[in-house]
Amino acid sequence: MHGRCNLACRYCYLYEGPDHTWRTRPAATPADVLERTAARIGEHARAHGTAAVSLVLHGGEPLLAGVDALVRFTGLVRDRVPDGCAVHATVQTNATLLTARRLDVLARHSVRVGISLDGGLPEHNASRTDHAGRPSWPAAARGARLIAARRPEAYAGILTVVDPTTDPVELYESLLALRPPALDLLLPHGNWSTPPPHRQGPGTPYGDWLCAVFDRWWRAGRRETRIRLFEECLALLLGLPAATESLGLAPFDAVVVETDGSIEQVDSLKSCYEGAARTGLDVFRNSFDQALRHPGVAARQTGAAALAARCRACPLLSVCGGGHYAHRYRAGHGFANPSVYCADLQTFIRHVARSLRAAGTHAVQVAAPAPAPAASAVPAAPAVPAVPEGDAP
Repeated sequence: MHGRCNLACRYCYLYEGPDHTWRTRPAATPADVLERTAARIGEHARAHGTAAVSLVLHGGEPLLAGVDALVRFTGLVRDRVPDGCAVHATVQTNATLLTARRLDVLARHSVRVGISLDGGLPEHNASRTDHAGRPSWPAAARGARLIAARRPEAYAGILTVVDPTTDPVELYESLLALRPPALDLLLPHGNWSTPPPHRQGPGTPYGDWLCAVFDRWWRAGRRETRIRLFEECLALLLGLPAATESLGLAPFDAVVVETDGSIEQVDSLKSCYEGAARTGLDVFRNSFDQALRHPGVAARQTGAAALAARCRACPLLSVCGGGHYAHRYRAGHGFANPSVYCADLQTFIRHVARSLRAAGTHAVQVAAPAPAPAASAVPAAPAVPAVPEGDAP
């Protein structure tokens, strides 16, 4: 929706990374691009009898486009899809520009609000500054508290990138204080050519951090909040379907429309190299079916066949799924590699599996992975895989 951001986060892969294609594109998405994108979404939904569409209004900072532009576009999409097709719209924002009026407009038009934060305390967000170097935390905290108090029904949750130098339990509990209905814990975008911070050398700092938060969440014995990564790992271990970009073998089913109308692969690929997300397609000349046939997109629909031999031989394959696609990249070798977080993912998945086994004969409540609305009651008796403790082959 908008190709610029009012913040200048020091670690941002989009604006501080190797890809600079954003510089040559319009800042705000023009009206003709929005109209054509809505038409393409409707065309695709009709062609495939789609029951629901997930529409993420993204940036940059999408609220720079204006809240009225966001709801107008959402309305366009709802008008173009066939009767009976639900459009689940979410705006992903840094929360600094949220006001009561903007929040009310979004809520009235059934646009949910997801917030990106590095934690629930000022020190957690020290790298999230504006272009003048001023801290964003006061405005972001105000926005997060506003939605929790004023429009909880529109609150989609908080997205947080894992920083293994923070105290995991303190950070988790600080986020709970903002009353999110869900948390998304993401590993920083890095790869074998540009390793993520703190990932050099032995040890599994990211896996250990996730295990500590999992234990705190698991011991609570109730749903303080949903944590998508944890729920999906549990579901996959129990043989239930789960769809996430970070785990499992389910085909990935998203593309990005940029502000100039270009159809691209997901923007996390921009952390790898210049033009990594490019397809050469656009909404004026090409359909989303054509995007599905693009080699880069098609490669992500083939499950285990697209993975490195080491991944295909790993006992964790059906749960790990090779990890996030962007984290497999190595210059000169492409994406047919294990994740740069391979050891961390092994540590985390095995830890979750041990927790399931330790539950013994007690009933384990596993919420159905998002976006399914209902929870599934899963008895502990069905087989929980005996995950080998050694290194993967």
